[in-house]
Amino acid sequence: MREQDWIGQTGELFEAAMFRGDATALDRSDDVLDAVEAPLALARGKVLHVRFLDDREEDAGELALFERATELYRRLGDGSGEADALFWVGCWYQVVKGDGAAGRPYFERSYELARTVGDRRTMSYAVRHLGFADREAGLFERARERLTESVALRREIGFRAGEAAGLVALAYLAAETGEREAAYRHLDEAEAVAESCGAHAVSGWVDKARGFIGGGQG
Repeated sequence: MREQDWIGQTGELFEAAMFRGDATALDRSDDVLDAVEAPLALARGKVLHVRFLDDREEDAGELALFERATELYRRLGDGSGEADALFWVGCWYQVVKGDGAAGRPYFERSYELARTVGDRRTMSYAVRHLGFADREAGLFERARERLTESVALRREIGFRAGEAAGLVALAYLAAETGEREAAYRHLDEAEAVAESCGAHAVSGWVDKARGFIGGGQG
């Protein structure tokens, strides 16, 4: 539904409650307003997260927005939206606060809920970051399984840029475990996929990873 339609519907419900004595209109208004606010809160939180990645300056409002989106989607019974919002709460803990252990339960809940509703894109994000948490904990084989699953999910749904990003993550993991040839194979594939879909930022990640591994730090 377009924004104008939502606004029009809330106006109609207001008039129904105010002037026609419709006792159900207020409750229905809450649902409509929640449906407007939830994606807006999530979008605002994502914008703040990208800004953090750019300047590394934390904004406490980011977490509040993701938690609000989670609450609203749960209230609406929107499993896909709730799973997405839960993922971003976990991402705040893992990426912004550097606490993968704190983020893990949110990724786990996100993954299970997304699987229940068949949201493979959100599954791919949640399992990817579970892989990062496993890698951080030294559980390299489990991390490889999760990162591989993420790439497979993204390949299935045609999320090419995400697939390329996932291959870069696998390359770093391979390098960290002493599998340099595998790391370069992942990077070659990532480069090809990124170029095929115009994912220029990911192409830059590939170049950075090649320099990292070639420098003997892998």
